[in-house]
Amino acid sequence: MKRIPHQTWASILGVVYLGMMTNGLLVVGCLPLLVLLVTTDPMYSWPLLALAAPLCGPALTATAATFRAHAEGDIAVVRPFLRAWRETAWKSLAIAAAVVAALVVLLADVSVLSRAPGSVVFVPMLWLLAVIAAATGIVAFVALSEAPQALLRDVFKASLYLSVRRWYLSALSLVIVGVQAGLFTSMPAIAIGVTAAPMLYVIWANSRYMLRPVLDISDVVA
Repeated sequence: MKRIPHQTWASILGVVYLGMMTNGLLVVGCLPLLVLLVTTDPMYSWPLLALAAPLCGPALTATAATFRAHAEGDIAVVRPFLRAWRETAWKSLAIAAAVVAALVVLLADVSVLSRAPGSVVFVPMLWLLAVIAAATGIVAFVALSEAPQALLRDVFKASLYLSVRRWYLSALSLVIVGVQAGLFTSMPAIAIGVTAAPMLYVIWANSRYMLRPVLDISDVVA
């Protein structure tokens, strides 16, 4: 029986380590939101959830930066995560806050206008704007991880343009987010401890590919 080379085992263990450590760091970074999701009814606690959600922004950007470091050959996880956190925390919070605020306003308008005359015209438009806002936020976190010194204005402009232009890739990322959210509602332990990092890795690779026109990226993964 042919033996598996040591390098192959090292690569497999490296990927497992990346996933486990990233999941743990994400839990720490998103702890306020996770606690609220587990202990409250989102139907009634959504204002608190909206306040806590932006706190996940730095963790998402740091996760994207960690994936990039791993693709470039860095086997560490904690160090690149914390470095990206320090470099991008305030900008990530601003991105997350802007996206959450936009979603809250748009979804509130959907709730109000769904019972008003002309809802068949306005409600689909509001849903479309909400989808665009979510897609833009996803790409913006990855863009910031690639260019921490970029102005937020430029990050938002590039992310909005590319998420709309490559809508099919944005749709894929949003489907993955939806699958992860559904898994969290039914099996939160699995969603938090196992699938979060793999799902985010696919979203990162997808978003990074979308950003190739504005970033010096030769390959999505090394």
